[in-house]
Amino acid sequence: MSLKNKKLKYEIWDSNRKIIKSRKGGWFPGKGVFNHGYNMMDDFVGKKSYMQIVLLNATGRLPDRKIADWFEAIHICLSWPDPRIWCNQIGALAGTSKTSVVAATVSGVLASDSRAYGAKTIKGGLEFIQNAYLQYTSGKSVEEIVDTECAKHAGKPYIMGFARPIAKGDERVEAMERTAGNLGLEVGEHLLLAYEIEQILINKFDESMNINGYMSAFLSDNGFTPDEAYRICSFVVASGVTACYVDSKDKKADTFLPLHCDDIKYTGKSPRDLPDC
Repeated sequence: MSLKNKKLKYEIWDSNRKIIKSRKGGWFPGKGVFNHGYNMMDDFVGKKSYMQIVLLNATGRLPDRKIADWFEAIHICLSWPDPRIWCNQIGALAGTSKTSVVAATVSGVLASDSRAYGAKTIKGGLEFIQNAYLQYTSGKSVEEIVDTECAKHAGKPYIMGFARPIAKGDERVEAMERTAGNLGLEVGEHLLLAYEIEQILINKFDESMNINGYMSAFLSDNGFTPDEAYRICSFVVASGVTACYVDSKDKKADTFLPLHCDDIKYTGKSPRDLPDC
C-alpha cells in the first residue's frame, strides 16, 4: 500500500473515531425515537402496521398500507410448518437438541440464504423479470427471451420464478392474485410479461409460473429493486422454522431424523487394508 493510500485510510478511520453515524435515525432521550424523520411513538405506534415499518427500514420509503398487507400475505405463503423443508429441518433438529428458540430460528433463516430457496431466489427472480422486460421493450419477442434463457440450461425450463422441482403449478399464485385483487392492486407490465412467459412454458414444457415468478413481477411493477426485495424478505422463513422447533422441543433428545450408517449410500473406494510400515 502506498503512503498516500495509507494516509487516506487512516483519515477515514479518524473521521469515524469515537462516533456512530446513522442516516436512518436513533433514540434521543427526552425527545423521542426517530426513524427516517418520523417520530416512531407518535407517528407509528397504533397508526401503522409492523410490516410497513419493516419495508421502511429495508427501503427508506414508508409504503401504502395495501402494499404492506400484500407483503404480510406473501410472508404467510413462504413459510410453512413442514419439517421436510431444509431450513425447517434445522429448527426441528435444534428442538430435539434442546437449544434455544432464537438459535434455532436464526440458524434456519441463515440456511435459507441460498441459491435454491429463500430470499436470495426472490432477488434472482426480480433480476430475471426486470432484465426480460428491458429486452422485451427493446424489441425482443417473448419466445426469444424464453428460448435464450432455456438454452442456458440445456434447453430445459429452468427459469428463475417458473416451474417447480416437485409439483406442477403453484397454489400460492392463485391465493396472492386473489389477495392483490381484494386490496385493489393492479396488474402491471412486468406481471403481464410474466403471464406471457408462463403461457409459452405451458405450451412447450407443461410448466407454469411459481410464487417467486409472480412475486418478482408484482414487486417490479411496484418499484422495488432486487436488493430491496432481498432485504424485506430476509426473515421470510422464520415463522416456519420456529413452528418446527416448537413441534420437536419436547421430544426425546436426538430423535429428529436419526440415521444408520447403512442409510447412507457410499460411492467411494471399497474398504482396503493399510500397508505395513
